[in-house]
Amino acid sequence: MTDTLRPVQPSSAAAEAPDAPDLPAPDGPRKLKRSIGVVGGTLLTISCVTPASTLFVVVPDLFSTLGTATALTIAVGSLLCIAVAFCYSELGTLIPSAGGEYAMVSTLAGRLAGWLVFVLSLLVVMIVPPVIAMGTADYLAPVVHLNPSMAGAGVMLLATLAGLLDLRANAWITGVFLVLEVVAAAVVAVLGFAHSERGAGSLVSMEVAGQGGHTDTVTAMLVVSGLAIALFVTQGFSTAVYLSEEMENPRRNVARTVLATLAISAVIILVPVIAITLGASDLAELTGGDISGMVAAWSNSAVGTFVSLCVALAIINAGIVMVIQNSRVLFASARDKAWPEPVNNVLSRLGRFGSPWVATLLVGVPGAVLCFVDLDTLYGITGVSVTGMYLLVAVAALLARRGSHAHTPAWRMPLWPVLPVLLIAVLAYVLTQQETSHLLWTGGITAAATLYWALYLRPRRESRWLVTVPEDAQA
Repeated sequence: MTDTLRPVQPSSAAAEAPDAPDLPAPDGPRKLKRSIGVVGGTLLTISCVTPASTLFVVVPDLFSTLGTATALTIAVGSLLCIAVAFCYSELGTLIPSAGGEYAMVSTLAGRLAGWLVFVLSLLVVMIVPPVIAMGTADYLAPVVHLNPSMAGAGVMLLATLAGLLDLRANAWITGVFLVLEVVAAAVVAVLGFAHSERGAGSLVSMEVAGQGGHTDTVTAMLVVSGLAIALFVTQGFSTAVYLSEEMENPRRNVARTVLATLAISAVIILVPVIAITLGASDLAELTGGDISGMVAAWSNSAVGTFVSLCVALAIINAGIVMVIQNSRVLFASARDKAWPEPVNNVLSRLGRFGSPWVATLLVGVPGAVLCFVDLDTLYGITGVSVTGMYLLVAVAALLARRGSHAHTPAWRMPLWPVLPVLLIAVLAYVLTQQETSHLLWTGGITAAATLYWALYLRPRRESRWLVTVPEDAQA
């Protein structure tokens, strides 16, 4: 069980002074400002799922390996995510901290487990934004031809600048962009269904185009392997937990935001995937995954250009929200003293708009650099990291009702402890089906982090890695 920092309580004199500023004590942990409700949090969270950009950037990779089984794989992944969302909702209201997964797991499953979750979440938050951003060039092609890596780096830098602004302002910016990307996804769905080439039975036909024009069968093992990326497709619903420290009434609003976001994003992504599967002219076109090309063939070049530009805006939107979310992870880790003191002091600084500006820069700028790394490697490491992170969150959910936590006010999931146990078993099996190289990369990084824990954090357990739960969130 990890130690928890609690803000120093104000003196009685200060508490009685009506005009006293609401500031933490000099030695107390810094707190983020509560400024968003369910609507703002939902806009930010759905934007982080980036349904349209995920549909156009990540899903084509699934089409190339799973063909007609892509919709089935995403549907299974979405069902798994319901159990994951229940875990996040309960833990996020029990431990509402900007640290997200690591704060929850540290508090309930121990400091080392929390540290490993932090490392996995850091991998995800550093890799996912550039993975999405590199898709920008493909969808700006009707207007201008750009190098994918250069375009992705530009998006990351733009998102970093936006991430320095006030969170409420960003909620409105991302809300406008979100409308455009939902429109793009809806256009794809309508056109795909209107030009259906095959029946609903093709959704379970388990076929993919092979070399030489042959048709290959998609095996059950390929579907299981694809679940790591399928989990990544709707992964952004966890943003609500990262924002819990900035949400008004987190005990109620976090669970609502997590569950509503998962439902909405699953529909926005899965319906167009079904439409594309039914509307592709042949199996080779479906396996190729050129969604923009299909849209142009179903309509005309003007509609194709409109959809492409909406997707480009969606990707920029995704970058903004992910930088916002991910900077909070670094901010919280510094506030919780995960690093040497000079590093903690720098990372926990807040700018004039209330955002952690140094942490924002340290997320955005390296993200721009990662745009020049091999995309398949980034996909693989992300899939393994997301699966491992969800597994540890499920373990924490299994431990959430013991001791004092059993009586703490929080949203409680149905079917506990059955859901966490089943989730742990399924996710562990999914991990065993991933490529060895991706497991080795992720395992090597995790091993190095464990060494840092053993040599630096554990010997300093009284002054390092102390999870902060804001006092007003514990009431």
